[in-house]
Amino acid sequence: MYLRKASRTYKGKTYTNHLLVDSILTPKGPRQTVICSLGDLSPRPREEWLALAHKMEAALSGQQELLPARGELSSLVVKAQQARERRLSQAAQTSSAEAGEWIAVQADRIRTEQHRAAGAVHVGCQFWSRLGMDSILEQVGMSARARTLSCVMTLNRLIHPVSERAMPDWIRSTALGDILGVDFQDLTEDSLYRQLDKLYPARVAMEAALAERERNLFNLDATVYLYDLTSTYFEGKALANPKAKRGYSRDGRPDCKQVLIGLAVNRDGFPLAHEVFAGNRHDSTTLNEMLEALHRRVGLQPGQTVVVDRGLSGQENLKKIRERGLHYLVAAHQSERDRWLEQFQQGEDFAEVMREPSPSNPGQKKSRVQVKRRQAGEHTYILCLSEERKEKDRAIRQLHEERLQAALEKLTQRVAKGKGRGTQPQEVLQSMGRLRERYSRVARYYQMDYDPAVQKFSYRVEESKRAAAEKLDGSYLLKTIETM
Repeated sequence: MYLRKASRTYKGKTYTNHLLVDSILTPKGPRQTVICSLGDLSPRPREEWLALAHKMEAALSGQQELLPARGELSSLVVKAQQARERRLSQAAQTSSAEAGEWIAVQADRIRTEQHRAAGAVHVGCQFWSRLGMDSILEQVGMSARARTLSCVMTLNRLIHPVSERAMPDWIRSTALGDILGVDFQDLTEDSLYRQLDKLYPARVAMEAALAERERNLFNLDATVYLYDLTSTYFEGKALANPKAKRGYSRDGRPDCKQVLIGLAVNRDGFPLAHEVFAGNRHDSTTLNEMLEALHRRVGLQPGQTVVVDRGLSGQENLKKIRERGLHYLVAAHQSERDRWLEQFQQGEDFAEVMREPSPSNPGQKKSRVQVKRRQAGEHTYILCLSEERKEKDRAIRQLHEERLQAALEKLTQRVAKGKGRGTQPQEVLQSMGRLRERYSRVARYYQMDYDPAVQKFSYRVEESKRAAAEKLDGSYLLKTIETM
């Protein structure tokens, strides 16, 4: 309900009347009906009109006031009550199917129970259907119950990711049961864990069918594939998992067993294939298996391009890529980048890459990148400079150098004492090797000297090498055999 102002001029004088109006929905669309006339409200301050409208609405619903209204307000409340009686009388004259029963409701004391979110899960179910996921799962032998659980678990990962233990409560808090026609009241996490065990063995057929469906549905480009790895660790001993091994931990937990997860996506970011590897494997040893997995899923064709990072760009891996007739775009190793120092220092020929912000985040700040191309034998090298990367490289190098210097000082003092643990010649040499390995980014321009005859250890900085390293801050090198 709201107030509407009506004005009329008669014999040169303007008369104002305020009407209490209700908006109702009719078969012909929304219409407004006048409840009652309130006269001219101008003498009353305008900021009190909204409160007046609320009191009138309460009177129309039959709600009683704790304190009776007085004065002008009393007459307005009487008008509202009379209007209510007229509406009730009109409703009583209509058929019972059309008549409405008027009751008093205190809006601030209304509460809801077992309410469920429907919007996001409804959209998710529609896309699940458009992708034909039910038919894909049916082809790999999944039962109707298994297909339903796969659907709700996938939607949880997309909408509100939680653990399998918390997932049943989330499912019951949504309208998935109503949409899918399934009762989830007795669902437990054990059912979800068992479903995950069923999905993993069928991943090859599922990923192949899904990749084909996505390619046709979204008209995806199948010329570029990107491959990278991550890891996840286990808090327990993981005795039942033969792939759980200790290895290089990206999470900073070398004390825990882990597995490696390799993922290949296309240039649009759609996942195509994934594999789980033993946690103690080096990244470079996984490339051939992932290429084979990609071939089984999407069918690799000669001329397509594989993009990998520096850890996978060894000569043996590049040879395997070429043997399949594929192109590659890889990040070159440090030693290769050093050979292009003079080209990096020469500012000419660098062109800035215009990076558009994401359509969903127009305020996104993109890093400023400049590139230039150089040919050397069969390879095309892309020299890249990034302002943001330069700041990051300097900060990392400074941190590593501070830690290395602190470790070198401790080693110097320990050797000077000449006794105790870690002072034997063999132990000192081992300590020097560990420092070079741990701080390889900066140790290459530190000269370490140890004379076992006089039990003396010393170190110094080779400033020329440090200056050369600083000049390469913010630079990185890409190489490809694809004709560009």
